[in-house]
Amino acid sequence: MSVSIFDSFLTTPDMIAVFDDGAIIQAMLQFEQALAQAQAQQGLLTPETARAIAGACKAQLYDIPAIVNAGRRAGSLAIPLIKELTSHVAQYDAEAATRVHWGSTSQDVIDTAMVLATRDALQLLDDGLHDLTGRLLLLAEQHTATPVLARTLMQPAQVSSFGFKLAGWLAPLVRGRTRLRASAARALQLQLGGAVGTLAVMGEQGPAVAALVADSLALQLADAAWHTQRDEWVRLGLEVAVLTGSMGKIATDLSLMAQGEIAELAEPSGQGRGGSSAMPHKRNPVAAMIALAAATRTPQRAATLLASMGQQHERGLGNWQAELAEWPALFLSAHGALQALNDAFSALQVDSGRMRRNIDALQGLVCAEAASAWLARVIGRPAAHTLLEQLSGQALSSGQHLAELLANAIHNDESLRRQLDPAALEPLFDPASAAAPASRLAQRQLSTLRADIAALNATPFYIRTPA
Repeated sequence: MSVSIFDSFLTTPDMIAVFDDGAIIQAMLQFEQALAQAQAQQGLLTPETARAIAGACKAQLYDIPAIVNAGRRAGSLAIPLIKELTSHVAQYDAEAATRVHWGSTSQDVIDTAMVLATRDALQLLDDGLHDLTGRLLLLAEQHTATPVLARTLMQPAQVSSFGFKLAGWLAPLVRGRTRLRASAARALQLQLGGAVGTLAVMGEQGPAVAALVADSLALQLADAAWHTQRDEWVRLGLEVAVLTGSMGKIATDLSLMAQGEIAELAEPSGQGRGGSSAMPHKRNPVAAMIALAAATRTPQRAATLLASMGQQHERGLGNWQAELAEWPALFLSAHGALQALNDAFSALQVDSGRMRRNIDALQGLVCAEAASAWLARVIGRPAAHTLLEQLSGQALSSGQHLAELLANAIHNDESLRRQLDPAALEPLFDPASAAAPASRLAQRQLSTLRADIAALNATPFYIRTPA
């Protein structure tokens, strides 16, 4: 697969290799070999014919760029490949050459090749999620009680815990990994139907041949050809898109928390990572940048998959081809984002001291809701809210701490002074105490996530249901 220099910047060599032209051609030949061998087992071909065909199913025997160019003119990559395969077989066995690709059609070989490549692509994603979820889990367990500002509408809101925030990043990844596996178990199916999906050329032996081919390729056996029934396949692609969106959310938060004015997190540095060509002081969050760029491109890919589903009759014209073109790019973006985040979290720097200072700099204002709830027990919620709103305005204008202003208000009001204990104010404005509810929730959530991750790690990503 040829990618531009800017595409390669946002993905990984491993994922490029999965959908490389040579890899797809080899997967197509793998299908042709399995088909011939299955037909021989069912008596539709002689063993000698199957061996002759299998011997020519090696991608290195072919001029792949020439096949790709010829495919553009033919309207299908399979047509020139089958022509070249037939020619190679004919050099050794003219009779066997007449049985190449027998009973199959172009979409069978291309779809099955894409399924085989996608299985490899999903393994890369599963491996990367194994690493990233493990790193996030460990970090979250280390910081369940670390106070950090929670921010809503891009503004300071309340005190939370960094572990709780990390759990919020982690959970969608665990769910995404689980759903990718479930979707893969349904979507990684053999495509074999012949010209219009009926296996007509192979007659009564067709279903048995299909079962043998599926078994040989370790793929699910579909109930019927899915040439224009793309629901399970597109669902798998959409799961990849949703996963990439979840990674974009993490990258967004990471980039915001790494801003110089916030400085609560920092990506690993050194060896030129995150530098600037003009400003020596810069420490750019390049991993977040890559993940954000990859996630930004994903919705359009997902939309194309959905738009391509309205395929005509038994074989699509244009829409299947559009799907094929977008499919690898979806995985390229996903793995690029995943690798970038793994790079970031492999040595993420967490400045808990800066988190605390950012809370303290807000003069207790982020504890206003807790103070209002405490006060409401005595004077009711509307009056408490009004008072805290007034005191918050004074804190902003005067630079005083909200706790000090509230203590003065209580001292100056005889009714409040009789009913409220000023000593109770201190824990209301203590960041560690304020973070406790989030910490408790994080511990509960992480316990469940830990078990889910362990279960995922204990089983392979793809388990084929026996035919």
